[in-house]
Amino acid sequence: MAAPASSQGVPHVVVIGAGMGGLASAIRLAASGVRVSVLEARRAAGGKMRTLPSAAGPVDAGPTVLTMAWVFEDLFAAAGARLAERVRLIRQPLIARHWWPDGSRLDLTDDAGTNAALIRDFAGPAAEAGYWRFERTSAALMAAFEGPVIRAERPRLGAIAAAAMGAPAAWPALIAGRSLAGLLRDHFRDPRLAQLFARYATYVGGHPARTPAVLALIWQAERAGVHAVEGGMGALAEALATLAQEAGAEIRLGAPVARILCEGGRTSGVELANGERIAASAVVFNGDPGGFGQGLLGPAVRGAVARLGVRPRSLSAWVWAFAARPGGRAGADLVHHNVFFGADPAAEFGPIAAGRMPEDPTLYVCAQDRGLGTPGPEAAERFEIIINAPPVRGAAEREDLKCRTRTFDTLSRMGLTFAPEPETRTLTAPSDFARLHPGSDGSLYGRSPHGTAATFLRPGARTRVRGLYLAGGGAHPGAGVPMATLSGRHAAEAILTDLALPSRSRPTAMRGGMSTAFPTTGSAPSR
Repeated sequence: MAAPASSQGVPHVVVIGAGMGGLASAIRLAASGVRVSVLEARRAAGGKMRTLPSAAGPVDAGPTVLTMAWVFEDLFAAAGARLAERVRLIRQPLIARHWWPDGSRLDLTDDAGTNAALIRDFAGPAAEAGYWRFERTSAALMAAFEGPVIRAERPRLGAIAAAAMGAPAAWPALIAGRSLAGLLRDHFRDPRLAQLFARYATYVGGHPARTPAVLALIWQAERAGVHAVEGGMGALAEALATLAQEAGAEIRLGAPVARILCEGGRTSGVELANGERIAASAVVFNGDPGGFGQGLLGPAVRGAVARLGVRPRSLSAWVWAFAARPGGRAGADLVHHNVFFGADPAAEFGPIAAGRMPEDPTLYVCAQDRGLGTPGPEAAERFEIIINAPPVRGAAEREDLKCRTRTFDTLSRMGLTFAPEPETRTLTAPSDFARLHPGSDGSLYGRSPHGTAATFLRPGARTRVRGLYLAGGGAHPGAGVPMATLSGRHAAEAILTDLALPSRSRPTAMRGGMSTAFPTTGSAPSR
C-alpha cells in the first residue's frame, strides 16, 4: 500500500538522496510546514561529502574545505537556527601552498595586497601587475554574474547582458570563445602563474583550454574565505541532517529508491527497492540527472532531463584517503591546501581529453590536520590526494598500480614522502565513482562546463515532468558544496510556488560566488 500523499491537507514531498542539495531542500520545505521524507540509499547522510576510517581517525574523502559560508548561515537561519552554534568553522588565511618541479613555491592568501607582494617576489614586477589586472577582472565578473546566475533559479540572459555591460573590467573575459587558459596568458607571462590560476577550471570539472574565461570568478570565492570544519566535513553533513529532523523532516537511511511513479503526466510518488510505495505531492531528486536517460529511475521519468543537460560529462578523479607520517623536505611545510604541479599542463590535460590517465598530473594534497592545528612530529596525519581523471567510457580498466606510481613517485621527486606509503585499497578510481553514483559515468561535477552555452544547458530545479524537481551538483547553479546547497533552495522555492504554498524562510540578501568541488568515496551506491 502506498502512503498518503498528504495528511489533513499538508503536501508530502519525497526527497531522494541526502546530499547537500537534498538536505537543503528538505530543511527549507519542512521549515515551511511541508511534510518531508528523505530517502537515502546509504547508511549515512551527506552524499559526496563522506569520511572514511583511517588509523588517525575519520579522514575526509570528498570536499575538504568550505567556501561561501553565508550560504549555510542563510540555510540554518531559514530553520530558526545559527550555523555558529552547530558547526565550528576555522578560517584558513593561507588559501593554498603551490609547488613546482623546479623547486619553486608560492603561497596565496585571502588578502590581495599580500598576494601581490608574494607574486612580485616570486616572478617580478610584471607578474605583480598581471595579478592586479586579474584581480580586477575576476572581481568584476563576480559582481556582474552572481545575481542573474547564482541567485536566480535559472540564468537570465538579459540580466546577464545588462550586468556585463556595466562592468568594463570584466569585458576581457567575455570575448566570444575566450577560454580561461587564454585569458590567463594575457595576464601572466610566467607560465607557472597561468598554470596556477587555470586550475580553477578543474573545480567545476573542466579543462582550462575549453572552460569559459568567465569562470575566473571562482578565484574570488576562495579569496573571500576558505574554512576548515572542526570534526571534518562530515560534521557539517551531520549538522544539516539533524537540522532537517528538527524542522520536521523524516530521514530514512538504507532506503534505496527503485523508481519514480507517475500518474496523469505528473509524479505521484516513489517505489523503494523493497517494493514499498510512498505517495507524494512532489519529488526532489538529489542524484546525478544522467540516471533518468539511462532508465535508472524507471520508464515514466526517462525523458525528465534533456540529453544536453547532462552531456558532455565533466571530469572524474582518482582519490587517495589515508593516514601516514609525512616526510621529505616538503613534509614539514605542508598546509591544509597543497598543490603539486606537473611541469607541462599539456601532459596532464592532453591524455585526459583522450580518456587516459595524465602522464604528468597535478596532485592536490589536503593535509587535513594542518587546517585544525599542526600535529606532533611523530603523529600520523590524515591526507586526501586528488588527481584529475576523465569520466568512464564503457568498461573502464583499473589502473591502480599505475596511479600509485604516478602519485607517490611524483611527490617523492618533489620532496614529499609518506610512511607507510598508502595501499591501493585506499584509492577510489573513476570506475568506483561510476558505481557509487549511478548514472554519473564517474563524472563528479555533472555536465561539463565547456562552451559558452554550458551555463544555460545545465538543468534547473524544474524538470520536464510535472512534480519532479532536481537538487545537487548536477543541477543549476552547479558543482561544489555551496552551489549544490543553493540548488536545494531553488528546488524548495519552486515547489512552494507550484503548490501555491507560502515560504516561511527568512528572506536574505544572497551574495555570490563559486566553490571548490572535490570528489568523495563510499561503500555503496547512492541514488
